[in-house]
Amino acid sequence: MNMLTAYAPHAARILLGLMFFVFGLNGFFHFLPQPAPEGAAAQFMGGLAAAPYFFPMLKGAELLIGLALLGNRFVPLALTILAPISVNIIAYNFFMSPSGIGISLFLAVLQIYLMWSYREAYKGTLAVRVQLNTTEQQTAPKTAHA
Repeated sequence: MNMLTAYAPHAARILLGLMFFVFGLNGFFHFLPQPAPEGAAAQFMGGLAAAPYFFPMLKGAELLIGLALLGNRFVPLALTILAPISVNIIAYNFFMSPSGIGISLFLAVLQIYLMWSYREAYKGTLAVRVQLNTTEQQTAPKTAHA
């Protein structure tokens, strides 16, 4: 394994984590100026802002996901929670604010690469059929059949 393949997942994880950590913090402290959306994008953002819980929940999730990725803790779970957020970011930029499509596609590439890198962790969730292990099945005494 060469240096690039050895360190690429770590670099992607740190970069993605840093981006979501910073953007999550920005949702609370507004230290990065953002241009006001126009047209349909403004209507969409206004609709989301009308629900007072939405942006604090979204930015809180981004902050926690960023921390998990930066800390190398619960990475497959963080990537799973991040998936619908990423899909919405891409859809928003594709349909309503095309100027931001580049960064959203970059985030998606990093996330897909990381999910591929952690694919072993997803094997159980991608199984077509899974045997349910209930407590009763695990603790039931085995009987011999004659």
